[in-house]
Amino acid sequence: MSEHAIVNVTDAEFEAEVLKAEGPVLVDFWAQWCGPCKMIAPVLEDLAGHYGDKLKIVKVDVDANKESPAKYNVRGIPTLLLFKGGNVEGTKVGALSRAQLTEFIDSQL
Repeated sequence: MSEHAIVNVTDAEFEAEVLKAEGPVLVDFWAQWCGPCKMIAPVLEDLAGHYGDKLKIVKVDVDANKESPAKYNVRGIPTLLLFKGGNVEGTKVGALSRAQLTEFIDSQL
């Protein structure tokens, strides 16, 4: 597995993988049945390679993991939360274009 691949994270792994991560982490709250989630998935895959060591990207399936989305008030999907030092530094809801995603991430790094 590539070091810059997107990691699927469960509620049990959330603290270790996101809150205690060394650098910034972009969390994609998504579901298998969500059309907009499927639209941004390839963009996120591309950005994982683009940002490399500067940003970790993880996905949380909201159907399989109820705790983390509830804790961060995720009401609609896809919801993207950018964490730094265990804190939410930025939020975007809905399908974003590559340019919008890049602008959002760059503004937080």
